[in-house]
Amino acid sequence: MSSLKDKVTGGSDGLYVILGASGNTGSIIANFLLSKGQKVRVVGRDMARLSGFVRKGAEAFTADVSDAAALSKAFGGARAAYLMLPPITTREDQERQSDGIAKAVKESGLRYAVDLSSYGAHVPEGTGPVTGLHSSEQKLNAISDLNVLHLRPAYFMENNLSAIDMIRGMGLFGHALLPDLKLPMIATRDVGDYAAQRLLDLDFSGKQTRELLGERDLTMTEATAVIARGIGKPDLRYEQFPYDQVEQALVQTGFSRKKAAVYIEMFRAINTGVLAAQEPRSPENGTATSFEKFVQDVFLAAYRAKAPAA
Repeated sequence: MSSLKDKVTGGSDGLYVILGASGNTGSIIANFLLSKGQKVRVVGRDMARLSGFVRKGAEAFTADVSDAAALSKAFGGARAAYLMLPPITTREDQERQSDGIAKAVKESGLRYAVDLSSYGAHVPEGTGPVTGLHSSEQKLNAISDLNVLHLRPAYFMENNLSAIDMIRGMGLFGHALLPDLKLPMIATRDVGDYAAQRLLDLDFSGKQTRELLGERDLTMTEATAVIARGIGKPDLRYEQFPYDQVEQALVQTGFSRKKAAVYIEMFRAINTGVLAAQEPRSPENGTATSFEKFVQDVFLAAYRAKAPAA
C-alpha cells in the first residue's frame, strides 16, 4: 500500500530538482540521490558544469534562477526540490532571484522543498547577505501548499579558505571577526549530507526551520591554531583587522564596493551578536565534521595547491 506521502508527492519514483547542482552542497545532494536510484534533474546556468551528473544518469536543465518561467518548467513534475540563492552579487539581485524562485515554485505546484538559508535568517535586516535569505524564506512561507524546510547552517568552514593567500604572503590570518568570539562552524559537505537525507525522507510538513551548527563552536583564534598545526606553521596567528581595511581588501580581490559593504555588514552583525544561532546545540543540529578534519581534508590540499612553483 502506498503511503500518504507517496500519494501527495506523486509516488516514490518521483523526480528531484536540484538548484545550484554544481556547488558545494548541491553536488553532494545530486550525487547522493543518484546513488539511491532516484530521478534527478540538475539545474544550473552552465551546461558544461552539469555534464558529470548527466553521465551518472541525471537530466540537465539550464536556467537562471531569476527566470521564473524557465524555473517553473524545471520544477514541472517534481516530487521535491532543493532551493538556494546563488552567491550574492547585490541585494537587488538577491530579491530578483528569490522572486523568481518563489514564483516558479507557486506556478509549478511544487509540494516539497528543502531551502538553503543561513543561521541568523530570523533577523529581517542588517545582516548583509543573510538579509536576502530572510526575505527568501518569507516568500516561500507565503506559498500555502508548499511544505518547506529552511536549513540555517552556521558559518561555513570553507570561508576560511579565502585566507590562504594572506597566510602565504603575510604569515598571518587577518579578518574582521573578533578573535575570541565563539562561532558555530560547519563543513558544507555536512550541509549537503543533511539536506540530501531530508529530501529522500520528506519527513517534514508545513513551514519548518532547522539550524545546523557543526561539530562545535570555535573562535577565530582557535580556528587559526588548528590551521597552523595542519599546515605546519606553528607561529601562525590571528589578527582582527579594521572594517575599512577588510572592505578595501575585498575590493582589491574583485568585489564591487557595494558587494564588499554587504559583507562588512554581515561581519558587524556577527561581532555584535545580531547574527547568532538561536537553537541550543543538540544531536539534532550538530554535524560530524570537526574543524581538524576539515583542515586535513580540504584546507591543507587547497593550501598546497597554492604553493609557489619551485
